[in-house]
Amino acid sequence: MRYQITGKQIDIGEALQTHVKDVLGVVMEKYAGRPTDASVIFSRDGHEYVCEATVHLSTGLTTQARHKASEIYAAFDACATKMEKQLRRYKRRLKNHHQARQQPVELSGASSYILAAEVGETEEPEDLAPVIVAEMAMEIPSLSVGEAVMQMELAGASVLVFKNEKSGGTNVVYRRDDGNVGWIDPATSS
Repeated sequence: MRYQITGKQIDIGEALQTHVKDVLGVVMEKYAGRPTDASVIFSRDGHEYVCEATVHLSTGLTTQARHKASEIYAAFDACATKMEKQLRRYKRRLKNHHQARQQPVELSGASSYILAAEVGETEEPEDLAPVIVAEMAMEIPSLSVGEAVMQMELAGASVLVFKNEKSGGTNVVYRRDDGNVGWIDPATSS
């Protein structure tokens, strides 16, 4: 597994990097099998240290965790504990559904745009053409609805766009205000 351990405006020592590799290695070996790469970023937020960890699994799924603490090792350990809990739930769901994915998740290319907010304007602009601030390449996974919900929860996202394996159409799952998960499937709407 490839590790990318960095600090934003703080120095990350060799001892912390070794600790991160050891702990993540144990967690991934126990629950994930074949992770491809891990990215761990440390930063400061006031008097606290923030640890953000992202691990890409060979199945195409991604797990993310974030935690703050007054000490840098405590921030990472709590972050690793969150990630371990997510992976344990993920593994339990796979066992409960009795559907081991034989092939890696198929990914399709797409573009993602960040639009500038029109701050201070009370009237609607005449041209209605938004200003594009950034453009990024994104990948849309081909998943079942259950896997999409699981991926959304693992990533801690509120919305996930995916290609439905069953219908072949582009679908959306999202976290509703009432705490439930919504699913938009344009192929079945009339």
